[in-house]
Amino acid sequence: MNDFFDKLDFQSSLLLKSLPLAAQQQVLAVCEPMSFAKGDKLFYEDGVPTGIFLLESGKAKKYKSVLANQQQIFYVYVSGDLFGYHALLSQERYQDSCEALDDLTAQFISKENFFMLLENIPDLKQAVIRNISHEFGVLANIIGILAQKSQNIRLAVFLLVLDNRFSQLDSHYEGLDISRQDLANMVGTTRES
Repeated sequence: MNDFFDKLDFQSSLLLKSLPLAAQQQVLAVCEPMSFAKGDKLFYEDGVPTGIFLLESGKAKKYKSVLANQQQIFYVYVSGDLFGYHALLSQERYQDSCEALDDLTAQFISKENFFMLLENIPDLKQAVIRNISHEFGVLANIIGILAQKSQNIRLAVFLLVLDNRFSQLDSHYEGLDISRQDLANMVGTTRES
């Protein structure tokens, strides 16, 4: 079953964990703490990237705006996830948005510090490249599910994936905490359905 979840998990939390302790400390030394309230955007489509985020607590959704102000949620970040580096590396504006699902705290790493870390820590550079490649496969799998599976199967798959992600964080986990609208936006359906 782990292979199933691996195919649908960005594994962004493994980026720092895969580094030697000294390299992890180098990364943490350049972090700046930030807080976001529920509904705040960490970054937004067409915005200019200024750095990356390491989520400490809370959850954030990664989504793309589609027709008539609808959203397609591709992923939910949780504590330990490192994200926001795609636009920096491609030297493009953000292609998607990231919004706090609840009050959250994050560590911010500026663009300059991120590129300095990539230069000074070869293991980090390799981990980022490996993770971007993995994320491409995850997005292809998600697109396949959204395009080819029925609404009920999509709902079941995303519930399993969310349950797996949230339960790994908290030994006292008691169930999913996500709005019906956000769940509908993940599944690609209406809230009423």
